Amino acid sequence: METGKSAEEEGSNHSIHLQVVELRRLSEIYGSSSATIFEPQGSGVGGVEKRDSSTANSVSPTVMNPAAAAPEKKLTLFALRLAVLEKAATSLGTLGFIWATVVLLGGFAIILDKTDFWLITVILLIEGARIFSRSHELEWQHQATWSISDAGVNSFRALRSSPHFLAGIVRTIFRPIQKQSRRQNRGTESNPPSNGSASWHQRRKSNSRTWTSSDVPILPYGKWVFLSKNVSKVFYWLQLASATACVTLSLMKLIQHNYGEVSKTDTDKRNRKAALTIFYSLALAEALLFLLEKAYWEWKVIYCKILEQVNQECELGPSGMVSIKRFFYDAYSRSVNGSIFDGLKMDVVSFAMELLSSTSPDEQLIGARVLRQFSISERFSDDTLQKVGVNISVIERLVEMLNWKDLQEEEIRRSAAEVLSKLAGKKQNSLRVAGIPGAMESISSLLRTNREANRPAADEVGEKKIVCDHFGYGFWTFNHLGLLILKKLARDHDNCGKIGNTRGLLPKIIDFTHAGEKLLKDENAALSQILTVKRSLQVMKMLASTTGATGKQLRKEISEVVFTISNIRDILRHGGKHPMLQKLSIEILTSLAQEEEATERIGGTGGILKELFNIFFERDGPGSIQSHVRIAAGEALAMLALESRSNCHRILKLKVLSELVAALEVPVLRVNAGRILRNLCIYSGGDSFDQLKDVTACAPTVLKAITSEDKKLQEVMVGLAAEAFKFMTPQESALMFQRAGMTNAQLATIIVTTLRKYEDPPTKVPRIRRFCIELAIWMMRENRRNAEVFRELGFEKDLECVLETTSELESFNIFSGTVGMSRHSVSIHSLVETAMELLVAR
Repeated sequence: METGKSAEEEGSNHSIHLQVVELRRLSEIYGSSSATIFEPQGSGVGGVEKRDSSTANSVSPTVMNPAAAAPEKKLTLFALRLAVLEKAATSLGTLGFIWATVVLLGGFAIILDKTDFWLITVILLIEGARIFSRSHELEWQHQATWSISDAGVNSFRALRSSPHFLAGIVRTIFRPIQKQSRRQNRGTESNPPSNGSASWHQRRKSNSRTWTSSDVPILPYGKWVFLSKNVSKVFYWLQLASATACVTLSLMKLIQHNYGEVSKTDTDKRNRKAALTIFYSLALAEALLFLLEKAYWEWKVIYCKILEQVNQECELGPSGMVSIKRFFYDAYSRSVNGSIFDGLKMDVVSFAMELLSSTSPDEQLIGARVLRQFSISERFSDDTLQKVGVNISVIERLVEMLNWKDLQEEEIRRSAAEVLSKLAGKKQNSLRVAGIPGAMESISSLLRTNREANRPAADEVGEKKIVCDHFGYGFWTFNHLGLLILKKLARDHDNCGKIGNTRGLLPKIIDFTHAGEKLLKDENAALSQILTVKRSLQVMKMLASTTGATGKQLRKEISEVVFTISNIRDILRHGGKHPMLQKLSIEILTSLAQEEEATERIGGTGGILKELFNIFFERDGPGSIQSHVRIAAGEALAMLALESRSNCHRILKLKVLSELVAALEVPVLRVNAGRILRNLCIYSGGDSFDQLKDVTACAPTVLKAITSEDKKLQEVMVGLAAEAFKFMTPQESALMFQRAGMTNAQLATIIVTTLRKYEDPPTKVPRIRRFCIELAIWMMRENRRNAEVFRELGFEKDLECVLETTSELESFNIFSGTVGMSRHSVSIHSLVETAMELLVAR
């Protein structure tokens, strides 16, 4: 069995590769013009589908891959041909039997030659034995494939592999008697210790309340010979011997053509020769057809290796031979026992789904293995997931298997989790998975947090305790799969609500985000541990960015968990080697900051604001991937300062104002630096006037940026100018325009031109018209001559146009998806009215 330990062992070899891949993915998906919370998003869970780099690969492609040719069709065609030969031989045998009993023995028994009489009798007996053994051989062969450890295709190879086959049979027959005598002499015999995956089948069989069909002892002695898995071999060789004898006897009589003397006057014997020739011909044809079938079987199985070939094409690996053999016998049985075309209707996926619903552990494991491999295969994944996705009973069975914590069922549980993780990658299927009662609780059972690991984990079943705290059990693997399933399910809004409503699930997800300094700074950290933190952060991000009332409730619950903010702080402080983890953590803070209470919790947690500024101001080389983390940090800081007087005061205490002003000239940082400074100017309060006086130093930079072709930069700088310029005196204002090389008339012209350019409020810059009007109001209040300039430019007509085209888009500071949040305290209509009054005042 695979365990989580393997991931840890390979962590040192793959950790560097992981970081490179993640960083490249960041650079491809995130750019300077990527959407933010300050503009409305498209459809999806808060725009997660567009912005989540880690989820982009999980979304199923729009163009489906063409269906791959089914390798198992070779087996169903092989089974069809065998069935044709088998049924033809059986039909000839039946005809010969009827001919012999009705025509020969019934009509000529008295006048038959003694040799012919006994030959016919012998042929009928051996053919009857062959038909009887053939009718039961397939049943016994089929039973022999029920056990994974004993499955096999009976052929000549079985005997050739053991030169002492008969000697082994003799020794085995007497072995039970010898063991019984030893027990009587010693009193008791201790069982040898069983360990590893090789012995779990025996433990399951001994603990089961029913027999495994392949291990049923028909007689108390000679158990090896009389086990059901070996009876088929006896039938097999009995058939070959019968057919060979039939060919020999029939051919001998047809060649000799000696049926006794017949006189012309003896009318009772005149048709005897023809009747005997027909019978021996039928017997010969039947036996030859049967031998042809067996030869064809052996040629395809042994020399052409059709089973191995199909197993290789199905990509099932060494253990897949059991599944392929079982599938072949099922197809052959249906073709022989029913219509010869029944086997053609079988496919491996449907076969695996049937076995999944079985009560036999071996059959469940076969079905789970096949579904898992076909689900993860690039060739067969689409077709497999489509078939599984429309079968609710199979999905329910897979969900049920997630709760199996028996050590012996680890592989079945893991395979079921992997199939569900693939199934949840398609939206329609994810809705079906989440819609099953108890599905979220079952997924939650896959997650085993550190706190749970410190407690003895045991499930009571009657008087027996099945302890999962066992060396080698793949807890890391199940944690990864559980988080992966949740990540894919969380792409749907309704599923996010179900995740939040599942008792104990949210704290588990948050607990996985814990990563200490030792782990984050260790260059040889286990890949499995980093992956766990990453996936838990991805799930948290998707939950926190959910829209509507569901998102509001989720953000409240996430922020109320006492470990949420502190875990994120550790990642920000020590996660410099893991920019992906830092970026996800920052985006979680940005989403949580949509709620007032969460904003205060984040700002009140020691070190969060400081660590965000450390990342935001961190110097890196040109084009460094770390710039995307810095952009995210700036957005989070702007959100935390929005409408939060306490956070604005905390930021001012950090004495970062001069650095923020300097950041306005850094291309990567200028947009978010402008947002932070604007929020500080608006929400810090009058008692911070002296501290904010230094903001006026950015005036020349802001005026130059207002003329930028970058829409987003222009919007932010116009908004900053409207608030930052309020801290300047008229003399400082005049000096500022002089230093910037710009006149009041030129700025007024830019404002009017911008209003005319954006007659319809665009989603990329939803507040640009509002900010332009705010800046125009400041200019007219600061200098009455500016009103004259605006009148000459036709500003009044532009303001009237704004009133006619105003939309709700311009009424909010931030957006959760397409839902506006944090409404502006002053409506745009009030701003227009104020501007009109200043414009007409003399």
